[in-house]
Order: sequence, then C-alpha cells, then structure tokens
Amino acid sequence: MNPTWYLRRLRRMEPSELAGRVNDQLLRLLWRITPPDIARHARASLAPGPRQLRLKPLPLPAHAPPQAAERLIRSADRILAGHWRVFARDHAALGERPDWFVDVRSGRRAPADMYAFAMPYRDEATVGNIKYIWEPSRHHHLTVLAAAYYLTSDERYARRVAEHLTSWWRDNPFPRGPHWISGIELGVRLISWAWVRQLLQNWPGAPSLFEHNDLFQTQLYAHQYWLSQFPSRGSSANNHIIAETAGQFVAACVFPFFRDSARWRQHSAATLAHEAVAQTLACGSNSELATDYHGFVLELLLVAAVQGESSGHQLDGAVWTTMCRMSDVIAAMLDDRARPSRQGDGDDGIGLLLDDHAGNRWLGLLAGGARLFGDLPWWPRLPEPDLRTFFLTDGIKPRAIAARPARRPHLLDEAGQTFLVDSANAVWCRCDHGPHGFGRIAAHAHADALSLECRIGGVDILADPGTYCYHGDPRWRAYFRSTLAHNTLCLFGRDQSVSGGPFLWTRHARSRLIAAGGLDDRDADASWVAEHSGYQEAAALVHRRSVQLQRQAARLVVTDIVLADEGLAVPASLSWHLGPDVECKLEGRNAQLTWPGGRGELELPAALSWTSYRGDEIMPAGWYSPSFDLKVPATTLIGSGTLAAGQSLVTELRWFSGPARRS
Repeated sequence: MNPTWYLRRLRRMEPSELAGRVNDQLLRLLWRITPPDIARHARASLAPGPRQLRLKPLPLPAHAPPQAAERLIRSADRILAGHWRVFARDHAALGERPDWFVDVRSGRRAPADMYAFAMPYRDEATVGNIKYIWEPSRHHHLTVLAAAYYLTSDERYARRVAEHLTSWWRDNPFPRGPHWISGIELGVRLISWAWVRQLLQNWPGAPSLFEHNDLFQTQLYAHQYWLSQFPSRGSSANNHIIAETAGQFVAACVFPFFRDSARWRQHSAATLAHEAVAQTLACGSNSELATDYHGFVLELLLVAAVQGESSGHQLDGAVWTTMCRMSDVIAAMLDDRARPSRQGDGDDGIGLLLDDHAGNRWLGLLAGGARLFGDLPWWPRLPEPDLRTFFLTDGIKPRAIAARPARRPHLLDEAGQTFLVDSANAVWCRCDHGPHGFGRIAAHAHADALSLECRIGGVDILADPGTYCYHGDPRWRAYFRSTLAHNTLCLFGRDQSVSGGPFLWTRHARSRLIAAGGLDDRDADASWVAEHSGYQEAAALVHRRSVQLQRQAARLVVTDIVLADEGLAVPASLSWHLGPDVECKLEGRNAQLTWPGGRGELELPAALSWTSYRGDEIMPAGWYSPSFDLKVPATTLIGSGTLAAGQSLVTELRWFSGPARRS
C-alpha cells in the first residue's frame, strides 16, 4: 500500500486503536530481533499432570444422514486422490507431499522462511495470491477426511490427516512464513484441529498425533499465544475478531493443556459475547451487511457455543439469542431455491467444514438452527440434515428464544433490506436502503445504495454481480464493488461512496427508507421507496428510487429520480445486470429476455442511450461472479445520458411465463 492509503487508514482510527497498533508494531519488531523460544515457552506453560482432553461426545456413525454421508465420503476419496477445490482451482499440491506455500493460481511460492510480519503479502508478484496460499492451511480438507474416518473407520483417511498435519507443523515454525500473518487464519485453523481430534477419537493413532506430540503442543501454544498478543483492533474488529476468539475459545475448551488455557478461554468467551451483540443489528442481520459474512459469523458462533456447552463452559445467553436471530434472518431472505441475497463482499469463507464442499450452507445453518432453537412455521422446508448439524447438535439441549417473528419478515429495518415477494409465482426481489457497511471503514461493503436483485423461479434476472477478488487484481476489485457494477443509478461517473483502498471507504452514502407497503399481501401490489444522499459533495441532490411489484400484472416497475434545484442537469448511467442464465436481445430501449423456464422483457428509459455489454474486459462490464475468483460472462445493459432535476427514469421488467402456480 502507498503512503496515501496509510494516511487514509489512520484517519479512520480512534486514539485507542492507534495506541494498540503502535504496541503491535513494537512487539513485531521485538520478535523480529529476538523471536520468542516458543517451544520452551510451551513446555514451561504446560499444566502439571497428563494431558486431559475435553472432547464432544459424537453420535453413532450408523445414525448419520445417509445421503450427506455418501457425498462426504466421495469428497474424501477425491482428496485422497490429490484433488481439492480451492476457490476456482483444483489444488493438486495437496497430495501425499503437500506444498503449503504455493499459489496454484499463478504457480508462485511464498517464501517459507521469511519472518511473517516482514512478508509483503499483498504483493502478488512476490508472494502470489495470498488467498490461495492461506485457504488450504485452514485445513478444511482435513476435517472432511476426519469425518470420513469417523463414519467408515477406514484408516486411509486418518493416516492422510496425520501426514498433512505433521507436514504442516514441521514446515511452518513460529513465526516464519505466510501462515503467521493473519489472526483469522490461526483462529479457523484451531477450530479445524479441534474437530479433527474429536472426529479421530476412535483412531488409535490420535493420542500420539495430538496430546502426546511435542510438535503439536508447540504449535497449539504458538497459535494461542499469537492470538493473545495480536487481536484485531478497532476499525478492523469485524468478522476477524470473531474468528480469532472462536478459535481461541474452542482450542482452550478441547485442549486445556496450559496454565494460560483458562485465562484464554475466559477472555475469548467474554469477547465473543460482546462481539456477537455488537456485530449484529437489532433485526438479526450481521452488521457488515455482506451476506457471506453473515453465514461465516453464524458458523463460528455455532461452533464455539456448542463446544462450550459440551465442555461445561457455556457461552453467555446473548450468544445463543444472537444465533437464533441470525438463523431467522437466513430463513427470511432465502429465495425459491434456498439461495440468499448476494449483498456485499463474499470470499466463500467457512467456519467449519464437515460436509461435501458443494452443499447448501444456508440450509445447513437452518438445519442447525431448527435443532437448537426450533424452526418456525414460515421457515422453508428443510431437506435431510447435513453432517455438520448431525455432529454439532447431537446431545445439545434446545433453547427456547423469546420474541421470534410470527410471520416471515419482509422488511429487515436496521439492515435496510426489503423483500418484495410473490411466493405463488416464485418472484423474489431485494431492495437495499441500508447503511453502507460496518464501522468506520466498512471493509466489505459495496457502493450499492438503492440497488436491487430480482429472481424468478430462483433464476437471477436482475443480478448482483458478486465479488470476484480481493487482492492481486485492483482493477477488478474496484469494478465489482463499484456503483456501476450494481443495479442502481451512477451519477457524475463516480461511486456513491468514496473508496480509499480495497477494504476501505472514506465516505459513506447514507440511505433512508421513505415507505414500504403490501409486503405481506399476496394479492395486492408491493412497493418500496427510498433515497440516498451519496452525491451531495458533488451537488446538492438526492437519488430517490421507487420499486413496485405488481403481482397480478407480473411486472416490476422501477422509477429513479434526482431531487435537486431546478435547472441542475447531471451525467447519469443506469445499470441493469442480468444473470448468467439470461439471454438478451437489445433493440433500442427494449430488451427481450429468455431464461430456463421463462421469458420476459425490459422496457428501458427512453431518456438514456442504451448499450449491451457481455464479458467486456476493457469497459469492464458484463460479468457475474458465482464464487470467489471466478467470473463468467453475463449481459449488462447500461444507459447513459444527462438527467435533469425532477426527471423520472422508468424501467419495467415484465415476465410472460415461468414456474407453474402453486396451489
């Protein structure tokens, strides 16, 4: 990062955060000069007596949901054959001799012996894509193998786990290499290790691999010691601090080997209780307002809460209440195919993987919520439980949580999410009038005020293009989080909010809801009206948008207007991003659309000149990212022109056939 970025970043920090970061830098410098003898510290910190584990009792393998078990075992067999998907690539370097430092995307290797805090991990030319290097070392593939062993007693899975863990512990001495840079990686890794040990509880080789292994004890202590010294602070204390403390808590519960274990456990439990509330809005949505991170945080809280319950160290009741509210939000936002909204950043992060990678995490989270809190009549139907729910919730007493919604909420007020739904015809539309993001930097926000998504029969018609990348591709990072890359109005050729870097926004657009109606009525029209003032530094104006779902007419009508002083005219671009399954033929201002199971048309505002883009690398435009580091061509329609104050732009989406009406 250049000096300008550091200055912007410093301006977003409170004095207490600055002081903490100065302390962090001094400690990192000290470690570079005189690294701690972590093996000696670990031995000196061991509590007297034998190593006593606190393993969660697990259900009998014969009771596992058969379809989920079959899928997991197939996944484990692919791992044994040397195949594990990391983001958009097959990681062929995770065979019998894993390479923990290679970026399979570029082929570059990060330096394994460099002092961690001296590594320029954002420099892809030197290190490679750091996400591809970090992800395999979260050891999700090892929890899959360990679960396969538990279900089958096939020692091939356990032996491969032992080979990979021994390799990792040997090749990554504290504090050398890329895997000691980021606390979130250490936290998730600790959760994986704890669950590997629990799933291998019937394997005779497990004690010598874990509690009787000096190498493991040193690594366990080093991870927990690191996390105790470098917590995420202030404006960076988002999902990272939850991952760090969840990992610290789970490890201290399962492996209470050290004199500091009780202190680490108590401190992390208190932090989790505080952050669970602080990072959750009153409606139950995660405060980062990035859908993937809602799921990630709920997974982390679930794993920590269950581990505490089974080990006799219960987390505060506020954590359980938060998990219940977050589960209800997932049930509220799923579409007809059990897909959630695509708001904000997403990097496919997982708290604990005990299923085939391709499973539906959202239905899995709801299955866990149903077991722990009970499902509600308006929740979607749940299929056969996933394995994570099977392992986690067995033996955990359900909790009754008060004040849950009696009907499906279509307005998540504090999150600024309104859902216009026609359940009879599987029409789902999300409208955004929420805050820009979480905290002073809103790291995972996009410049998407007043944007919308629309799906019919679960097919993306008007789509949020997604995230695609974090590090290494600054041009694409800027595009996918830009206003132009969302279904909203862009003025002056600028984003509504001002970016100060890939995870930093220095000025946030402010939105507000004006009105919403007909949300629960199955027959009447549903409507939403909101506005934002993100462009007021450029001119005294407000962008107002109204959306009307005309259920009987099978029509979605979107009206955009700029409220400003009379005589003002501004350059404007209106984007409509179609999903990758939608074929489009644009003629003038009419776009004929077809998609699997349906067809329709977009009638576009005549005041703008319309151009269709598909897979355009130069603009860029016409892209959809279904998952991290993967983008596929899709059609984007962009209308450009000059918009006068008070002038309305009306877009109509009509659909003519689709899924059959439900009884």
